Order: sequence, then structure tokens, then C-alpha cells
Amino acid sequence: MANYFFTSESVSMGHPDKVSDQVSDGILDALLRQDPMSRVACETLCTTDLVVLSGEITSAAKIDYVEVTRQVIREIGYTSDDIGFNADSCRVFCALHSQSGDIAQGVDRDGAGDQGLMFGYACNQTPELMPVAIAFSHRIINLLAEKRQQGEVDWLRPDSKSQVTVEYDGAKPVRIDAIVVSTQHSPDVSQEDISDYVKKVVKEAIPNDLLDDNTKYHINPTGRFVVGGPHGDTGLTGRKIIVDTYGGWGRHGGGAFSGKDSTKVDRSAAYMGRYVAKNIVAADLADECEVQLAYAIGVADPVSVRVDTNGTAKVAEESIQKAVQEIFPLNPKGIIEHLGLRRPIFRHTAHGGHFGRSEEDFKWEGTDMVDKLKSAVS
Repeated sequence: MANYFFTSESVSMGHPDKVSDQVSDGILDALLRQDPMSRVACETLCTTDLVVLSGEITSAAKIDYVEVTRQVIREIGYTSDDIGFNADSCRVFCALHSQSGDIAQGVDRDGAGDQGLMFGYACNQTPELMPVAIAFSHRIINLLAEKRQQGEVDWLRPDSKSQVTVEYDGAKPVRIDAIVVSTQHSPDVSQEDISDYVKKVVKEAIPNDLLDDNTKYHINPTGRFVVGGPHGDTGLTGRKIIVDTYGGWGRHGGGAFSGKDSTKVDRSAAYMGRYVAKNIVAADLADECEVQLAYAIGVADPVSVRVDTNGTAKVAEESIQKAVQEIFPLNPKGIIEHLGLRRPIFRHTAHGGHFGRSEEDFKWEGTDMVDKLKSAVS
């Protein structure tokens, strides 16, 4: 196969869509701390000087939605009127109500909270078993955010985006062809200083053997990025679902994650799909794996399960699929219990990607089922 190129992007915690995701998941976590059985579908819109909360919540918890919203925004770094969005002065409008009884009766009997299809994916391109382009895009953004929060330079602001283009020779990534980084900054820093600093961050985040003299860098390509965040663009929960998953390399079922408790299979089954796929690749049963799960509202067991290794399986694909259905809990109740999804862990998933992470709370990133899988297929 001829060489080809593939591009993925990531966005920072200060990107307006990610601000919305973090507020939605911050509210979810606050409710789960008091009532782990909370049912939550919280959507957030943010723009200049305004945050709007809407959706359906049924919970015994009593929280201050406005204060939770302000605290999340404060911790992201929007704390000054000078940048058009301030945690302490923005207006917060709350329009939340309880979950529909028609939906609740299906969830009450441990059924799925909605119909839908979800995908999980893993491959052996990186140590985190993620596609290269999205993994490196996240690494750049996460390192840039870390340096901003540490105050390494005083001109970085919360909103930023990265984009990495990878050249492949067949299935093998061979070099980085292009890197795009746009980062919000104070008005008194030069474009040259921004470019030099960001290139240094990039080279710290990406292995040197994939960068070469022909790698192209586009740093703040418009020449100025002072107006950003919710002041520069309206943010909405669930509008960065490709950033949240596999950067377009693996498929996505279409349902967003943030603001949803785990009775919503959009979230929990996507986590289980990743968990299954990652264990298959970690067990060296395939070089890559995509898992599709599909559900009917109010029904516990999935209506379909599919394992696709894109021709890379080391054993019969049918054996892998059979083993998956034997050893992994694939109904909503089993997924929630196995992955511990009633814990208040979700706000940290809402920036930097939901997958390819090493944090202890991200149990769907574990590879503890490798031995069981090997035993089952043999």
C-alpha cells in the first residue's frame, strides 16, 4: 500500500466546547458524591458572560448548581474580566428538570437508558494502545496546559488546539508530517516568542525519531489569538466527540459522553467497548480491534456484539468474539459494577480524551482481562 497521511486534533480544557463538557461532568460528579444512583443528563452552553444549564436530573442530592459551575470555570483558568469570561461574574441560568417517567421505568429494571450503538477501539501504534495522531495531539495539549497551570510563562491563556498529521507506510506510522497548534495568549507577547515556546513543547511531547527536517509547523497561523474561550466562540456539551474518542481513526456511534450518568449506554458501553478492545490488543490476539455494541431502550442485554480486527487477528476472530461475550459483562448493570461507574470520576475525563489515559480511576483503560481472554480463546 502506498504511503498515506492521517490527521487528528485535540482541544484544551479552555476550549469553549470543553468548558461546557467539564461543567456538565462537574455537576454529574457533585450529584454522584451525595447520591451514587443519580440519573443525570446535563447539557451546558457557554458564551460571553453567560452559562446555560439544561437537561434532566433525578437525584436525592442537593447541590448548588451555580457554585459548582463557577468552581469548574475557576479551576480551568477563566478568572478575569479582561478575557471576556470570568467564573465569578458570568451569569448562570439553570433550566434543569427530572427524567421522564417513560425512560425511568426501563432503567429501573436495569435496562439501557436509550437505544443506540457504541464503538470501542484499540491498536498497538502507541504504548497507550491508541492511534498515533490523536495520542500525540493529546500529549501536546496536555503538556501545554500543564505548563500554563505551573506558570512557566505568563502569557498563555486557557484556550488552545493541536493537530497532528501522521505519515503511514501501510499500517506503520513512519513520521510526523505536520503539526498545527493554536494557543490563546496575552496581547503583549510576540508571535516569535509563541512559536519558539510551542515548538519546544511539541518536541518534549513527541518522540524525536518521528520528527524530521521536513516536518511542517503551523503555530498560531492567523498571527494572533487573544480573543478566545467562550468569549470568542460559543461552547456546547458534546460537540467534541471525535476528540473525546479516537480522532476519527476508530468509528464513533454518535452519542456524546459528558453530563451523562452511566445508565446512559452512550457513555458506559463506549467505555466497555474500549476496555474490551484494549484487552484484546494487550493480549496480543490482534494488532488492532474495534468492538461494536448496540442496545434497545429498557432492554438489558445488547442486541448485537461485533468484534472486528481488520484482518490482524492472531487466532480465529470468531473465537475472540465468543470469548468476549463469555467473560465481559455487557449489560448496563454489569458494566457499571465492573468499571465502577457510580463514582464521581467524570470531570477529569472531559478534557484530554476519555481514552489512552493512565489515571487509576479510568478502569476501562485497565488490561486486567488479558489472562482470561487468552485462556478463553485457547
